[in-house]
Amino acid sequence: MRVGYIHMIGGASGDMLLGALLDAGLTVDAMQSELVKLPIPSFTIMARQDQRGGLQGLHVTLQTSTGEAESVRMGWGDFASTISDSSLSSTVAQRSLAVLRRLEEAERKVHRSGAEELSPHPHELGTLDTLIDVVGTVAGLELLGVEQLYASAIPMGSGVFDAAHGPLPAAAPATVELAAMANAPVITPPNGYTGELVTPTGAALITELAQFTRPSMRLDHVGYGLGTRNPESYPNAVALWLGELDSVEVTSGLMMLETNMDDISPQVLGYVQEQLFILGALDVWYTPIQMKKNRPGVLLSVLVPESLEGQAVTLLFQETSTLGVRRREVQRHIVDREMREVETKVGRVPVKVKFLEGVIVAVTPEYDACRAIALEKEIPLQEVLALVTQAGRQQLIGDTSISSI
Repeated sequence: MRVGYIHMIGGASGDMLLGALLDAGLTVDAMQSELVKLPIPSFTIMARQDQRGGLQGLHVTLQTSTGEAESVRMGWGDFASTISDSSLSSTVAQRSLAVLRRLEEAERKVHRSGAEELSPHPHELGTLDTLIDVVGTVAGLELLGVEQLYASAIPMGSGVFDAAHGPLPAAAPATVELAAMANAPVITPPNGYTGELVTPTGAALITELAQFTRPSMRLDHVGYGLGTRNPESYPNAVALWLGELDSVEVTSGLMMLETNMDDISPQVLGYVQEQLFILGALDVWYTPIQMKKNRPGVLLSVLVPESLEGQAVTLLFQETSTLGVRRREVQRHIVDREMREVETKVGRVPVKVKFLEGVIVAVTPEYDACRAIALEKEIPLQEVLALVTQAGRQQLIGDTSISSI
């Protein structure tokens, strides 16, 4: 799978993301050919090689026949009607509209407005520049074949800046609202990073299109998009990494919960395991241990997504005798796998297929299906498992080393 990762080194904005796409291999002509599908005044994409800190990249500006694209005013309704009247692909049009609707929703929350009360003409965001940034980024990702997008945590700026309706914190309210709407991770940048780092347009694009984690990927291209400001203390740039998703993926956002107990019934332990799986735990297991006063005990271990940690801890306190639960964040390597069916002498049977670097390396019979066959046909379970394993290997891997059963 072709994937991209947005590293917000010094922040992100719409024009910075366009620059990163172009620096990562997309041509200006290809991007321009997509954007001319919008029924808007003619414009030109200007991409200039420049430097921010020690990074070389592209700084993008948009020019219309009357000047900069920022001078052409548009409203929320104009954005939607322009995309609806365009000849963009349905995917690009729908995803662009989703980004703009997310941006509009954030503005409504910031201004404490209902749908009928929100100004039809947004302030800094109501320009042709915003529309091109959004559609250009969405279309550019599609042109580069990016099927899944990931992103780093959002760096929040410091200080204040002058906006159309008065001074605002550099972590703009709309940007903060967009991060909150997506439950996105945010970070405080190092000392020296001042001013607005992530604009509302940049935040809307990233929170709508990306997952906030860094994937395990085979990297083949990197592009840098540069912001207009050139501070001395940090590189005002965003990086776009492109590559193929590694078949052995490292997943994060997992929590390991553990507790020791020496005064609990095995019947309760079985029930607790069942309830944890129903809750959504990825795995639950018990380990015999020796506890204080020479008492044999059990170590209960639970692997859960971070989002379920609170519920899992509550369940452990309610259903077991424990007085404390240890926690730690963990990562795990996982490989691609899928369920398939194979033909056997006892019918079609599902098997779990494991891939490594796109190659099938193992075929495992689905236990419940084999058990049902063994009971129905009165065949030893071991024979059914062996039969299905052999059939799977022969049909899916081409292994003929085992004679027919």
